[in-house]
Amino acid sequence: MRGRRRRSSSTRPELSFAGAGTSSLSNGAELLELRALYARIDRQLEGWTCDASTDCCRFGVTGREPYPTAIEIAELERAIRARGGLPKRRSLPVAPSKGRDERRCSLLGDDGRCLVYASRPFGCRTFFCDRAQGPVGERADSGLPRGVIAEAGRDIAALSARFAPADPGPRPLSRVSGDWEAQRSRR
Repeated sequence: MRGRRRRSSSTRPELSFAGAGTSSLSNGAELLELRALYARIDRQLEGWTCDASTDCCRFGVTGREPYPTAIEIAELERAIRARGGLPKRRSLPVAPSKGRDERRCSLLGDDGRCLVYASRPFGCRTFFCDRAQGPVGERADSGLPRGVIAEAGRDIAALSARFAPADPGPRPLSRVSGDWEAQRSRR
């Protein structure tokens, strides 16, 4: 019977944490707790800026990508549902990426902005390329508050473990978004 379960109207892919034994009431409370953690992280990193090049949203360009936890994926899915789903992808004008596949994030809109910015995962909130600058002009490689980031990462991991105890752990955002894309194309 396992393979026969299908969700008809949800954008939530069938992930291992579905039905992990948490009630929807506790899920809602845990998502609120995640949003509070995100707000704390944003306050603690206030003043850190980037040039909004969207390079970090092109995983093939940076060679890095976020690995969201189960609770972060649930928050992303909530935000995607709230905006009516993912749009059909159009092309975004970009500079050539030296023959590499860009592996553009599914959440990067055609206007070069994140479709669910307020719900972006921890890895997106704390990715600082070499162009990022701190409140007084310090570079990310020298002045980034690494202790703040490490503590927040531990807090999110602990929250996610409560949210979905059977979840196998963080997974690449491209795999999660690939599931969303595949689900959208099946409709």
